[in-house]
Amino acid sequence: MKILVIEDERKLAETLRRSLTDNSYIVDIALDGVSGLQLAYETQYDLVILDIVLPGLDGFEVLQRIRQHDNVPVMMLSSRSSLEDRVRGLEQGADDYLVKPFALSELQARVLALKRRGVGSGDAMSGPNILRVADLELDLLRRRVARGNSRIDLTAKEFGLLTFLMRRQGEVLSRLVLAEQVWDMNFNSNTNVVEVAIRRLRAKVDDPFDIKLLHTVRGMGYTIEHREGG
Repeated sequence: MKILVIEDERKLAETLRRSLTDNSYIVDIALDGVSGLQLAYETQYDLVILDIVLPGLDGFEVLQRIRQHDNVPVMMLSSRSSLEDRVRGLEQGADDYLVKPFALSELQARVLALKRRGVGSGDAMSGPNILRVADLELDLLRRRVARGNSRIDLTAKEFGLLTFLMRRQGEVLSRLVLAEQVWDMNFNSNTNVVEVAIRRLRAKVDDPFDIKLLHTVRGMGYTIEHREGG
């Protein structure tokens, strides 16, 4: 797993490099927004750890330009804990947001959570910017979903669930896998969070249409695919 750290505090950047390297990650460092963006353009990374307050270009501008280029997962760092900054970062496409000061163990746990969700493995977090199953289209950069000519409004969690399903098109995914990958939670057989989310997602992407794409495989899990005959 190759990580780019864009952080202007040299001491913190080096601390992050040592910590991540000790956990077998490959780490590059940029101390300003311009050089960080250039590295992000030139090199294929599995994760970008991005500070907000940077010389040259601030973190929001860097994030916006990265999102125009690809969909690499981005974890934002900031000493500003305001809800407005966190919402802005997530709305612009950040995958996580960590407020300074933070424990290195927490950062490691967040990195591991992103890795478990598929970072760098060619499934949930990587691939083309547009995902399609029949007439269902999901735009990763614009965070939009449409079926035919109808736009579909999803919550953030529904969008994440649909993205994961579409990344693994045709594969039967168990409740355990969905709970761990989409919710980053240890699965409890007594919880119905997966079933409820699937039911709400199906009501939006399937129920209004003749051809059904989201299927339940009894006793095994769920899959999304176009089946002949609907």
